[in-house]
Amino acid sequence: MAEKTLSSVSIDSMEEALHRLSKKPGVKAWLTLDRSNGAVLKTNGQIAAVRPAKASSNAGNNNGISPSLPTSAGGSFSADAHTNTNNESLAAQELASMVWSFLSSAGSLVDEIDSEDELKLLRLRTKKQEFVIVPEPKYLLVVIHDTPPA
Repeated sequence: MAEKTLSSVSIDSMEEALHRLSKKPGVKAWLTLDRSNGAVLKTNGQIAAVRPAKASSNAGNNNGISPSLPTSAGGSFSADAHTNTNNESLAAQELASMVWSFLSSAGSLVDEIDSEDELKLLRLRTKKQEFVIVPEPKYLLVVIHDTPPA
């Protein structure tokens, strides 16, 4: 019973930390993905503004993106309007698939260099934004924020 209480406290503190993260200046969006299969667990922000969904216009074509990742039973707690929910969900799934592929490649690189080492953090900085990917034992946290001025 104490384990259940500890687990709920941990989930509550994680929820609170993610809520604070979404309020930080420059944070555009974040996603949490299941570590075992890359399924989108939760999202916040406007992911479609970062990378619009492409499969919605090409229903049968995945544009070279790996097949859809499974989705979790729980929904996102994004505050987007209901009309944009499908587009946001699809954009989140497509972005999750790309992140999953990128993380797998980076993990393989680390393994090839030193099999006793492990990947702890990935930062991908572009002209417009920065992706910070934090692999944890049960999930992956992906934060997308504005690129700070150099």
